[in-house]
Amino acid sequence: MASLVPCPHCGARPKEEFTIRGAALARPLANADPAAWMEYVYLRDNPRGRYEEHWHHTAGCRRWLVVTRDTASHEIAASRDAALDTTGAPHP
Repeated sequence: MASLVPCPHCGARPKEEFTIRGAALARPLANADPAAWMEYVYLRDNPRGRYEEHWHHTAGCRRWLVVTRDTASHEIAASRDAALDTTGAPHP
């Protein structure tokens, strides 16, 4: 049975409909020092456990999502629209 991803717009969909971009990291401000940009662009943690990633619903609503996935078991715990903050309000 295929793994299902809970899309907030389309409901549970097969993972094959999605494209994974990678870690959902907070972007530094434009005037941040070069060290902050170096870390953001090039350095990545390799965590074990729950991790937030950007996923694109390529074969569905075509929205970017933030998916919380366990890196050890690949179990998906939650997803939300990436255009909304954690409270459900649009990003400024």
